[in-house]
Amino acid sequence: MATQDEIGRLRTLIGKARIGIITTIDEDGALVSRPMAIKERDFDGDLWFFTEDPSHKTAEVRANPQVNVALDSGGGWVSLAGEAEVVHDATKIDELWDTGAEAWFTGGRDDPKVALLKVTAHTAEYWAADDPKPLVLFKYAKAAVTGGRPDVGEARTVDLDS
Repeated sequence: MATQDEIGRLRTLIGKARIGIITTIDEDGALVSRPMAIKERDFDGDLWFFTEDPSHKTAEVRANPQVNVALDSGGGWVSLAGEAEVVHDATKIDELWDTGAEAWFTGGRDDPKVALLKVTAHTAEYWAADDPKPLVLFKYAKAAVTGGRPDVGEARTVDLDS
């Protein structure tokens, strides 16, 4: 079970990320990754993305909801494993609608192709560096010279299921 510190760290890292790389499984069993804008970064276990439905992505999610979302927050990385679902909820679409969604859906929020991809995370791995990038690079260089391993931050695996 995740500690409050781990959840706090995840919230901080996810809150700084703008794009998630979502990986689904296609009909042949191949992994398919694509960048998508995160629409709700106040992490409560779920991430939300706008998507077009129908699409290859939504067909893949319906056939196999297991997904991974990878995020770069600028000071760390997060990999979330969980399940996705395609959601057609006008209230949630209105809540998350912004100019970014408007750019992709020229028919507006009432376009029947507008959908949300909700990803419910079950586990998370994160790697976080609190030091400035020049210091991290120095630690890598020092480790290369001394033969040691660089101490460049924290890495954890977190179980998000209660």
